[in-house]
Amino acid sequence: MKRIVECVPNFSEGRDTAKIDAIIAAMREVRGVYLLDHESDADHNRSVVTLAGEPEPVAEAALRGVGKAAELIDLTKHSGAHPRMGATDVVPFIPVDGVSIEDCVALSKKVGREIWERYKIPVYFYEAAAQRPERANLENIRKGQFEGLLVEVPKNPDRAPDIGNAALHPTAGATVVGARKFLVAYNINLNTSDLEIAKKIGKNIRFSNGGLRYVKAMGVDLRARNLAQVSINMTDFEQTPLHRVFEMVKREAERYGVSIVGSEIVGLIPKRAIEITADFYLQLENFSPAQVFENRIAASLSGVAPAEGPGKLASLAMPFLDAVAEPSATPGGGSVAALAGALGASLGQMVASLSRKKKSQAAFVDQLSDALSQLQAASKMLSEAIDRDSASFDHVMAAYKLPKETSNEQVQRDAAIQLALQGAATVPLEVARRSAEVFEVLGRLEPISSPSMHSDVRVGRLMAAAGARGALENVAINLESITDQAFTTRLKSEAAAISARVAAA
Repeated sequence: MKRIVECVPNFSEGRDTAKIDAIIAAMREVRGVYLLDHESDADHNRSVVTLAGEPEPVAEAALRGVGKAAELIDLTKHSGAHPRMGATDVVPFIPVDGVSIEDCVALSKKVGREIWERYKIPVYFYEAAAQRPERANLENIRKGQFEGLLVEVPKNPDRAPDIGNAALHPTAGATVVGARKFLVAYNINLNTSDLEIAKKIGKNIRFSNGGLRYVKAMGVDLRARNLAQVSINMTDFEQTPLHRVFEMVKREAERYGVSIVGSEIVGLIPKRAIEITADFYLQLENFSPAQVFENRIAASLSGVAPAEGPGKLASLAMPFLDAVAEPSATPGGGSVAALAGALGASLGQMVASLSRKKKSQAAFVDQLSDALSQLQAASKMLSEAIDRDSASFDHVMAAYKLPKETSNEQVQRDAAIQLALQGAATVPLEVARRSAEVFEVLGRLEPISSPSMHSDVRVGRLMAAAGARGALENVAINLESITDQAFTTRLKSEAAAISARVAAA
């Protein structure tokens, strides 16, 4: 199976088409890399390019784009509505198929080192690749932008880059590299040129100011169109879907006497995000992604029967049961725990979907829809974690097999083992955290669901609690071999908190 990674480099040039074309041409020179999309915005003075392919070719393409941007873009002469600190401002890697977030972290670290070695552009790591907690958030790194950081970085050790000298490149600035989940860049335009209104709305809806979880937002002045825009990054479209963001911006805009005149997606968007929004607005009953024509075709071509297709239920479960029963280390308890949590979420989806149809529950339609959205996101994450947990264990085994003949090899092997063990502890912690969320959502679901399905809700809660507790067992056993005390203390603290959340089961 091919390993597919996505990379979405953002370049600080959205007006000079010759420069943009040259940057894209440099990346397209790498064989095995697919240019899926590129968009430029003159007001933002920024271009967003979407690449996909095997990890190594994609990494090389991104590096060539960084180099060409450094040649062509001079930030001392750059202006635009979008914040920036580098000619290549940000280079995120996103897992697509056969690749974990941990793999993307390793890839981002490699690319970061190469950017410094090839072009002498300092690098900061963000999101899952962040080396300091406060740098997980891009806004914290980019505060002050190019002009401010040019002065501050040499003087303030706290603002020093993760790789490279404590000084920005004089014209190309610094680049932020990292690994993250799929991000939806979503902009909503208002029928006003008052930038302050857009800024206030952005402040009210973003999570850092108490707004929507998984939402980052700011106000942008679209001078060419005489409009103000709320520019939004959605870091988890399943937990906080498009329609929820749109409706909140709409309500906030009404407070200021303005309305929405249009919205846009920058770059690409998963089909799943559109399906969730369509389900909400059309109020489809018993809607399933398998009803989408393209999904059914893809399932047929891959030989995978749709979920509601013919066949005995036992035949669906047997391959996984057989795999667990095999005399091999994976899949093991971690994958089983993830499956338990996913089953709890799936039961909750069934209950919420059916309850929405009943007249007796009409007063709770909005709450049931919210619960359904949350459980759908949890089910997807937990089902993906079945493979991620096995992969994390395989990384540990691979690290133990590294050579250790010389002292240098021993040091490298020990470091690789510790990094792999941290990954093997982090994945089940995520499973436990999400399973606990499922447990709590199901607890809120029971009073508003049809009484005839209360037993299904309770079974779901038991499965979610089992998933959380089982995952925590995997966290604990991996922490025993990890030497980083700060890491183990942090994970033990969160594990204890999660355990308390499901104690009522």
